[in-house]
Amino acid sequence: MNADRANAGRANESRVDAGQANEGRADAGRAGADRVNLEKTNADQRTRQSPSASASPSPPASASPPASASPSAYGAGAGTGTGTGSGDRNPSVRVRRFWSVRRVPAGIVALVLAAVAGLLLYDVAAVRSGRPAMRWRDWLADQLATRPLDDAWVMGGAGLLAVLGVWMVVLALTPGLRGLLPMRPPKAGVEGAAGGGGSGAGAVVRAGIDRTSAGLVLRDRAMEVPGVRAARVDVGRRRIRARALAHFRDLDEVRADLDAALHEGIRQLGLARRPALSVHVRRPAKSKR
Repeated sequence: MNADRANAGRANESRVDAGQANEGRADAGRAGADRVNLEKTNADQRTRQSPSASASPSPPASASPPASASPSAYGAGAGTGTGTGSGDRNPSVRVRRFWSVRRVPAGIVALVLAAVAGLLLYDVAAVRSGRPAMRWRDWLADQLATRPLDDAWVMGGAGLLAVLGVWMVVLALTPGLRGLLPMRPPKAGVEGAAGGGGSGAGAVVRAGIDRTSAGLVLRDRAMEVPGVRAARVDVGRRRIRARALAHFRDLDEVRADLDAALHEGIRQLGLARRPALSVHVRRPAKSKR
């Protein structure tokens, strides 16, 4: 009986050892099969990528990724910090202002000059044909012949003509569009991506923002500062003036937070020429009852 029990125990132990050995060999087989499949997958991927890589030239290392062609290249792409760090410096490339077409002033001046020239030419032709001159030309000739040069009407007319001439020269030499602020151009890689290929590959992207719109954006940023009850932001070409009313918190703390928020907002606008910022914070006037 003891011998039979011992034989049965040894048989059970041998079956357990055989089962564990079979499980270990099965696990090793599955791991080997997974390794072989992974190697085949990598080989297939290298095979598919090798023709495309050999057919198309590799891009230069300095080329910008396509994601940089987004509008954020005008603003936050220049830097991520606040204050006057290197990311806030203006680019060395000079950005020119937008030039106004000025169709309305040019059209009005052209019509007035054409009308005066046509009327004078008609009167000269009428006098040459034997007809009397118009009364206005006779009156003007008499006035110019009889009035001295230091007369008030002569000096006033000469001054008015001089002012009109200077105004026309200023309109011809200045770009105009004072309400439009130019923005920084994107990087060289973005310009190439935006221009596409062929004849438009070298096109430069130009963008601008209206001063009223910039003021509304900065006002929204100012209203997000804790303690600000009301805010007004006036955007000029060289200076931005912000006025705020604080109904709680210390005025110095509100002014510091408002200054930091507006500086960050100005940086994110991506203006070509960073305007100066002045911040004024005060308490609202107490109502008298």
